[in-house]
Amino acid sequence: MVQPEGLDGLRPARLKVGVISAGRVGTALGLALERAEHVVVACSAISNESLRRAARRLPDTPVQPIPEVAAASELLLLTVPDAELPGLVAGLAATDAVRPGTIVAHTSGANGIGVLAPLTERGALPLAMHPAMTFTGADEDIVRLSETCFGITAADEVGYAIAQSLVLEIGGEPVRVREDARTLYHAALAHGSNHVVTVIADAVEALRAALQGQELLGQELVVDGPGGIAERVLAPLARAALENALQRGQAALTGPVARNDAQAVARHLAALHEVDPALGEAYRSASLRTAQRAHAAPEVFEVLRREQE
Repeated sequence: MVQPEGLDGLRPARLKVGVISAGRVGTALGLALERAEHVVVACSAISNESLRRAARRLPDTPVQPIPEVAAASELLLLTVPDAELPGLVAGLAATDAVRPGTIVAHTSGANGIGVLAPLTERGALPLAMHPAMTFTGADEDIVRLSETCFGITAADEVGYAIAQSLVLEIGGEPVRVREDARTLYHAALAHGSNHVVTVIADAVEALRAALQGQELLGQELVVDGPGGIAERVLAPLARAALENALQRGQAALTGPVARNDAQAVARHLAALHEVDPALGEAYRSASLRTAQRAHAAPEVFEVLRREQE
């Protein structure tokens, strides 16, 4: 088993790293680890997109079959989608592809180290190292890693020390997550990121409907593609709201629900239902949760629940 060098300095030994597979996350982490002086000795890639990404981000790394990647690795990164992880682990265990003493780390948010049990039983050191970040495949992914927290779970303090060292080396911040809290951790991140995208997309749709046909002379037309007038109108407000929420918490709440303006809420619901009933329902649901957080007046709840009936 590879032991970290000098835990006080949090700098592990240089490791031979294998990456399964060369997707957005895998290649970003692979490149970040190479910049920290580890060596990515092999990666797996099947699709043309993955092959191109591996060639661009890890040009000196050979693309090999999964068993060969595993056999060559001291640190094996499993960066496949969550749904594919149990099958991959089972296959690696069944073929004895992973040597005893290998550090095996997956990047799934929803899973802890339990999913790695078939490999742990064969002598691997299991780690869960989830970067709390969305990856686009662009170069900005690498930059963002240096500002990213990683949810780490390990079997013992040696594992935590190794995971912490690796995360710190690439500029991230390690955050310890209990095995039994991984699902809650992942749900919180999904709620705070995926659902934000949905809310923003809904708001942009409503703005486009409100602005359509109202363009000033010489102004671009309101279109359905991203990056248009609606997005520019919303962007400063949305960014400020996010920053305020992260810095001020509950005090960042504003708008008609927080001001107990039940009539404005009712008008909002009617206008949004005209655009799309599903959009109106989404607004009602979010407003109800906002009303609960803001301890809104009874008349606000009456409007929101009346619309639900």
